Amino acid sequence: MVAVRVIPCLDIDGRRGVVVKGINFQGLREVGDPVELAMRYDEEGADELVVLDITASVEDRPTFLKVVKEVATSVTIPVTVGGGVRSVEDADKLFKAGADKVSVNTAAVRRPRLVSELAEQYGSQSTVVAIDAKRVDGGYRVYIRGGNTPTELDVVNWAREAVELGAGELLVTSIDRDGTKVGYDVDLIRAVRSATNVPIIASGGAGERKHFYEVAVAGADGLLAASLFHFGIIRIRELKEYLASRGVEVRLDY
Repeated sequence: MVAVRVIPCLDIDGRRGVVVKGINFQGLREVGDPVELAMRYDEEGADELVVLDITASVEDRPTFLKVVKEVATSVTIPVTVGGGVRSVEDADKLFKAGADKVSVNTAAVRRPRLVSELAEQYGSQSTVVAIDAKRVDGGYRVYIRGGNTPTELDVVNWAREAVELGAGELLVTSIDRDGTKVGYDVDLIRAVRSATNVPIIASGGAGERKHFYEVAVAGADGLLAASLFHFGIIRIRELKEYLASRGVEVRLDY
């Protein structure tokens, strides 16, 4: 059995180079320095880091490379980077800056062939498709541009297509649950799990330890959270020990 990964997320305001956090993708406030947080999570036993330049797509600019390089060189764990990646050339800059995986969202929806280009160039294992999902009319709709713009795409259909195009991993975020601490959208993760066979990182809504367990049981391979870890509400080592006690396979070799 493959171990479930605990993954802190650093949402970066690329203009200022700081970590921020909001609720439902709105009301962003400054949290701290990305390098300091990254080093802390590495020491605490995080399995990976996700670094998202959350203002890049809205502002139509590339990901903040300086922050990526500083974070990647300060930790020993894999780093996934996303935000503003529109081409293989953009991805190449991130890989050269130290990213282990690159995540695409808005640009992939607008030009799905980008997913195949990245997978062909760097391998599916390094190609992540991020999906920002919102409940609409009893289903889930894909949103782009930092969760600001709705599309006509159904989340499950898009997830299936992204995998067929070459995505080796899906980062699925519930906009409705983001920052609310009421729990992950387990139904969303189950729906995507039933349609795909690649690892799924669940994002949006973690508020207590049982939420991580619930979404792991629902089929998530990666458990992503931000503010809970940033503010020390839950410690990564404590969370992993809790999950292990509930029968969830996790890496405890730290």
